[in-house]
Amino acid sequence: MNSFVQANPIRCIGCRTCAIACVVAHEGKHIFEIDPDGYAFNPRLFMVKTANVSAPVQCRHCENAACKQACTAGAITIENGTVLINTKKCIGCKNCVVACPFGAVEIVETTETLPDGSVKKVANKCDLCAGVADSPSCVRVCPTDALKLVTEDGLTALLAKKRASAVVV
Repeated sequence: MNSFVQANPIRCIGCRTCAIACVVAHEGKHIFEIDPDGYAFNPRLFMVKTANVSAPVQCRHCENAACKQACTAGAITIENGTVLINTKKCIGCKNCVVACPFGAVEIVETTETLPDGSVKKVANKCDLCAGVADSPSCVRVCPTDALKLVTEDGLTALLAKKRASAVVV
């Protein structure tokens, strides 16, 4: 089973600390000390806020990922249980955006300029901070502990607890 980040909308205060941590983790630089045009502020999660609730929406790293199946460029792969997008291969066709049942994929502008003068656009989604220490960064920095990493062991334990509580004596 693939791991994923789960948000508790009751605990989330919509502060967007998770989004900033995501950008910092993927840029590899301190974003407050560099040229604003030198990086793309593209968090790999999407904050949803309503009058009553807020929570980030993130990739669920599906076992049989619809986004991967829809990708005509072969830019989406699954490695070590994490659904990843190779932005070098991505052609920005938006098939993955349409295919994702969670709305966790979006098309973003990069800092790369194409030969025709336009800005390259690619798919963007949570990658569980692959290759980043103390990942995922969003879970680590959430001030209200509204985010948690769901693993196979955690899900198995939750399932056992629910089954035990469902037994009528």
